[in-house]
Amino acid sequence: MIVWINGAFGAGKSATARELIELIPNSTLFDPDVIGGELARLLPAKHLAEVTDIQDLWMWRRLVVDTAAALLAEVGGVLVVPATLLRQEYRDEIFGGLAARRISVRHVLLAPAETILRGRTARRETPPESPDGEMREMGETGVRQWSYEHIEAYRTALATWLTADAHLVDTSALSAYEAAVRIAEAVRTGAVEPCDIVQTPEPTGETVAAGVLLFDEDDRVLLVDPTYKAGWEFPGGVVEPGEAPARAGVREVAEETGIQLPELPGLLVVDWEAPAPPAYGGLRLLFDGGRLDGAEARRMILPGPELRGWRFVTEQEASGLMPPVRYERLRWALRARERGAALYLEAGVPVGS
Repeated sequence: MIVWINGAFGAGKSATARELIELIPNSTLFDPDVIGGELARLLPAKHLAEVTDIQDLWMWRRLVVDTAAALLAEVGGVLVVPATLLRQEYRDEIFGGLAARRISVRHVLLAPAETILRGRTARRETPPESPDGEMREMGETGVRQWSYEHIEAYRTALATWLTADAHLVDTSALSAYEAAVRIAEAVRTGAVEPCDIVQTPEPTGETVAAGVLLFDEDDRVLLVDPTYKAGWEFPGGVVEPGEAPARAGVREVAEETGIQLPELPGLLVVDWEAPAPPAYGGLRLLFDGGRLDGAEARRMILPGPELRGWRFVTEQEASGLMPPVRYERLRWALRARERGAALYLEAGVPVGS
């Protein structure tokens, strides 16, 4: 398993992690800053200049998951990971990737009072042996300023999703060792529970996936928020071997929302998603599940490990919630619904007449 130690910059994650591996038997330290430092050396400066944070690189998030999985396969036991995660979509992507590899994550948040956090930041130094090359180049003054600028992001995450997702440890009056003792005890007793997230195995080849559009009385479309990947989505999922796509869509709607569709939905869109390594792509089908009345919508029950929320949205609202290709698929599905004729797409673009 992984014990992920989260917190604002300056919360004491690294020091606590170093103490923790002495308290948890058969544990190993994995600092993702090592990956950030190597990427800063490997990637062209122009490419790095396009992001404000190394975590914004998909490559960093992917390598964190792959490296953690490889380390656990090599050494076994417990991996202690000190790393700040303040964007929920990055948490979803990384923890979802680990869950897909059957790796359990215990998420711990070090949360000193903000006044104490600011005081620690004022005294913060950057060790010359720091694995993060970008931090070394900033120097102590630059690192402190950078840490101050991220306090607002930390405050926002704390007020929205972070405390509900992680086991909170107030370290205002604790040394790194004392914090580590509390975490070790909480892990040992089960007070830090595994993150409640569905374990969706990564595909090993092209897949066929079926999604179903459901509408409310105002013709807004239902979207759901997966816990294991970034971005909102339609109810649906991968078609199982030997399963008809429309029936797969009906099954997924029942599993994800508790709604039993009375009949098979009609086809709106067939979209071919090109492979984008390491993703394999495949066929994506969208079906029209029809309109739900108010009573049906109120009866929706979401499975906690898979979905954290749902909402009915307009087409314009969906554009701000969904990844671009997924949104294009939705947009053309709505046009097909208006026309009463299914469309064939490739990468979200209609082909033929």
